[in-house]
Amino acid sequence: MPNTWSRIFPGQAWQVAEARHFVAALLEGEAAGLVDDAVLVVGELAANAVRHSRSGWYRGWFLVIVGFTDDFVRIQVVDQGSDSEPMVRSVNAPLEQSGRGLMLVSAYAKDWGVKDRPAGGRCVWAELARVGV
Repeated sequence: MPNTWSRIFPGQAWQVAEARHFVAALLEGEAAGLVDDAVLVVGELAANAVRHSRSGWYRGWFLVIVGFTDDFVRIQVVDQGSDSEPMVRSVNAPLEQSGRGLMLVSAYAKDWGVKDRPAGGRCVWAELARVGV
């Protein structure tokens, strides 16, 4: 199997589910917990790309990249950038329905981060530990 797989998705909300299916298919045969965590992480990152970046604009797109090493799976979501920086937000009210995406990513990932891309986009990445591989 190649070490890295990628797929570009139209920047539409319903494509977030397609990104989750893409990652789940790539992780077939991995530990169930890793698959669940990876699907959650890519879902949050892709939803953020569509909701909070230019990827959600007309003719927008986002790119999902999944890389494998012996120790971890690295998930990257490249979006078309925005004027605000992605950050973990504090949730002040328990009934708020949004704002927890990067908090969840940071809880499930071994490490995660954000890097700006030279062409104006942004990449948010997360590494998930592979156990028993």
